[in-house]
Amino acid sequence: MQIKKVDPRALKENPDRMRQTKSSPQADALMLATIKAVGIVQPPIVASEADGGNGYIIDAGHRRVRLAIAAGLEEIEILVVDAANDNGAMRSMVENSVREALNPVDQWRGIERLVALGWTEEAIAVALALPVRQTRKLRLLANVLPAMLEQMALGDMPSEQQLRIIAAAGEVEQKEVWKAHKPKKGDTAAWWSIANALTKKRMYAKDASFGDDLREAYGIEWVEDLFAPADQDSRYTTDVESFLGAQHEWMTSNLPKRGAIVEVNSWGQPELPKKANQVYGKPSKSDNAALYLDRDGKVQTVHYRMPEAAKAKGGSEPGSDGAINDNTGSTPKARPEVTQRGQDMIGDFRTDALHDALSSAPIEDDMLMALLVLAFAGQNVRVDSGAEGGLYGGARFGRHAARLFTEDGRLSFDMDTVRIAARAALIDVLSCRRGMSNSGVVARVAGEAIGADSYLPNMGTEEFLASLSRQALETVAKDAGVEPRARVRETRSTLVTHFEGDTNLVHPSALFAPEPTDVLALLKHLDHEPSLQDEGETDDGTAGGIDANDGHGEVDVSDMVGADDGPGTLDDHETAYGIAAE
Repeated sequence: MQIKKVDPRALKENPDRMRQTKSSPQADALMLATIKAVGIVQPPIVASEADGGNGYIIDAGHRRVRLAIAAGLEEIEILVVDAANDNGAMRSMVENSVREALNPVDQWRGIERLVALGWTEEAIAVALALPVRQTRKLRLLANVLPAMLEQMALGDMPSEQQLRIIAAAGEVEQKEVWKAHKPKKGDTAAWWSIANALTKKRMYAKDASFGDDLREAYGIEWVEDLFAPADQDSRYTTDVESFLGAQHEWMTSNLPKRGAIVEVNSWGQPELPKKANQVYGKPSKSDNAALYLDRDGKVQTVHYRMPEAAKAKGGSEPGSDGAINDNTGSTPKARPEVTQRGQDMIGDFRTDALHDALSSAPIEDDMLMALLVLAFAGQNVRVDSGAEGGLYGGARFGRHAARLFTEDGRLSFDMDTVRIAARAALIDVLSCRRGMSNSGVVARVAGEAIGADSYLPNMGTEEFLASLSRQALETVAKDAGVEPRARVRETRSTLVTHFEGDTNLVHPSALFAPEPTDVLALLKHLDHEPSLQDEGETDDGTAGGIDANDGHGEVDVSDMVGADDGPGTLDDHETAYGIAAE
């Protein structure tokens, strides 16, 4: 056995080598960078040609020879051994089978040794073809308790997230936790429990609304999480009190008009003023805004409106002698599965989901035309002919029909324009909100037809679950695989926690598909269409029912879905609906 220097191009490949499969480009790039930086560390093993020639056949190191040539080396060291009877097949088999990559602890120890010899992190990264960030991540193992490192060196490694948490903790904390969770000899460590015990609450820079001025004022220093993905802002602080103080001061300085800062309850939900009704759809200008900090310290905003003062009937004040008391002793009605407030929320949820679907879901032209016909059969739509001022349809003409005309008043359009106008008109008309703007069964039929169920939000919130009866709440719990608790509040709290992750709750009562009986009733209604007088028309010819219009022969804009936002302009509605011509 001897070491020689030869031109790598003069070496011949062994036809009986074990590893025939080509290595990956990434692995080749790693070795090529290493060879360029430090040369070949381990000389290839070669043997003389069996036929007595002067050349050498490679036993082990084909890839090193190939990449040495690629690196432009003129000479490399080789280790010459006696030729084997099997042409080196067994040596190649053993050499490739027992090889094992270094574990992270050994990699870290090697890096620390190189640093002690004067290598920089950048030079080590170049030599090993590793990102500098990866080298720094490995060096964080220097912050891990030696006893834990010994366990990791046995191949019992925590996950990257767990390792990050352990490395961020102090030595004293690690000692205490390791003492309590140290595994028995031969067992694996409970890294999840160890990391959980060392976890500190972190407040992330990406969640901060304040700027550098408040950060400096509160003495907040960001720490970079080197274990996080490189394309994310992973800066954080464990100074929770200062972070929340800066957030609160930012809210105070940036309160919107009709805005207020509110506290949160034990479930992390905002505590709105008494009798306030949260707005789940698009807020109007008259609605109030409540700012609060969620559990992650992020600034959140909800809108709410206060009820109007109720007027006493017959001129009597509440509680006066004119009040009617019903003491008949009748049996109280059982609470419905979903309260009126819950039904209001469902109406908002459905309407927003329907409008999102109408804005972005794929809808074929024939379906679009069918939906237009269907929408104008909604119970919130009335078209009267011959009424004074009903020629142009008011704001609806400007928002929808006007785009079908040229500047000189001629009807001219392409199909893309019709599609945009049709979608915008459908959004204006179709509504599931309770009240005068409700389109009724037709809106639910339309929603089912275009798959609006998939646009419904997560209803596993404290507000919505509070609207369910105990029986309905326990049904939700059983369907979710959650054991109902003795108290309703505890069941709600458990469900809120359950649905905070990737699992969403869509209550069956909120699905768009109407009951078949409701659709049949709508079809049967055609056989005995009521007159205007039956629907509430008064003697003077004005409409007195819920379908009343504004007297101009058009659908009243105040009864439409977009009423809260005002008439708006054409561009306003295109932006609000997310509609744009392709």
